[in-house]
Amino acid sequence: MKDLRRYLALKYIQYLVLSSSNAVSTLLGLLGSAYTMILLQSAKVSSKSTAVLISSLAQADILVFLSLVSDVVWGGFGAGVSPAASALARILLTANAHVSCVLLSCVAFEAYLITFLPSESRPLRTVRNARLISRVIWVLVAAECALFLVDDHLRASGASAPSRGPLGLLFQLSSTAAALLRSLSYILGILLRIINVYIYYKIFFSMSPR
Repeated sequence: MKDLRRYLALKYIQYLVLSSSNAVSTLLGLLGSAYTMILLQSAKVSSKSTAVLISSLAQADILVFLSLVSDVVWGGFGAGVSPAASALARILLTANAHVSCVLLSCVAFEAYLITFLPSESRPLRTVRNARLISRVIWVLVAAECALFLVDDHLRASGASAPSRGPLGLLFQLSSTAAALLRSLSYILGILLRIINVYIYYKIFFSMSPR
């Protein structure tokens, strides 16, 4: 459907084109996600793997809404946002961005399979596989953000964190793993941008009149 294609275009611009989020793109993304979740409940939208991925993409914006709510609730109506609330809001936005970027790449890859390997990829492009992929992405990103939260807590505790013994080793490993994940997520973000551009470049020229 055209509305779903417009929504995907909006999300690609929001997460894979813009260098950083802003109020306008965030608001448009939230409105688009709300409309898409309503639209996907319609009987006119067939239950296919692409629809499952798009539904999970729209649901990811619930994290953005929760981040905004946490700022308001924990902010104390102008009293200033506490460090804990700020960390929580940041983690929610990180989770939203990472889930959205990976799901958008999954949609792009599926479009590539539909265009170039329609019959060969049919056994893979099932609703069951799409739901499994979505769940795996959510679990992995949740684990990543949990590690970031632990690392933020350790940094905030500072000198009170043990530096020796098993706990000290655990804290060092956690900090190292969090730093590595942050570096990998940045590199992965760049790779996903390149891969998505290449996929849609191939699709566009394959459909263009020769």
